[in-house]
Amino acid sequence: MLISNKNKGLRLEFCQKIDISSIAFVFLGMMKPILYISLLLLMACNSQSKENKKGSPDKVLPEEISWLEKLAKQFPDSVGLQLRLVNALDSLGNYAPAITQVDALIKKDSGNFGLWFKKAQLSEQSKDTLNAIKSYSQAAKIYASPDALLSLANIYAETKNNKALELCQQVAELRMGRAYQSHCDFIAGVYFARTGDQKKAIRLFTNCINNNYTYMEAYMEIGFIYYDSKQFSDAVKIFQTAISVKNNYPDAYYWLGKSEEATKNNLVAIENYEKALSLDPKLIEADEAIKRLKAATAR
Repeated sequence: MLISNKNKGLRLEFCQKIDISSIAFVFLGMMKPILYISLLLLMACNSQSKENKKGSPDKVLPEEISWLEKLAKQFPDSVGLQLRLVNALDSLGNYAPAITQVDALIKKDSGNFGLWFKKAQLSEQSKDTLNAIKSYSQAAKIYASPDALLSLANIYAETKNNKALELCQQVAELRMGRAYQSHCDFIAGVYFARTGDQKKAIRLFTNCINNNYTYMEAYMEIGFIYYDSKQFSDAVKIFQTAISVKNNYPDAYYWLGKSEEATKNNLVAIENYEKALSLDPKLIEADEAIKRLKAATAR
């Protein structure tokens, strides 16, 4: 999915909201639906999760990449090995070689939904929006899964393309439950937020939260609207609400800090920036804000 680039501090990936297990069928040839790609992806995720719990690194080592590359060359017809290599490269952020591997698989099986979906995800992660759109569109042509349609809609919403609304409506009409309805409302809200219709955006984000009160990105987007329109007290309230729902969400603390800073509550702002940084040490903007405000306070 397209990573939301709405201001600094929010690192939203809509794809994280999608359960890969819901993509049940992968089409080999045109008429042979099987489960193994989604199962492999699930096993890879579960394996990585277990390693993380043990304190192991959350990325594979280059030695493992070399080992997988050798095995893939030794057994070129093993789709499972090729996919393990793709996922390993993906975990390291080596998107270009991962896409090359997927392209090789697509050449052998151009009607495979799972391969096109994976290529789309990799393209999106590498910030190649055009190829992400093409690949999601191709995946949806093979199998119009709600996940593929929403992934495509999310990109269209971020790029202000009203096709996002058509796709959201298409998925909503499937009536797949509150989870998917919340995705539809969120993506439609993003479209209206990006095109400047704040009232519609807030209404849709609120609908999203009503269907899933833990949908943190919806709280954040409402907060962004208030912040950008200089309604800082309202922004403070929504970010505080987000924290009450999930008190270990660093972006909410960061933006609460920004909103407090905007109202000259610098000491409270520093506290929230520090909390954000403690939850996410990679949040450089929070560290910079702390140093800036402490320097200003010391004068």
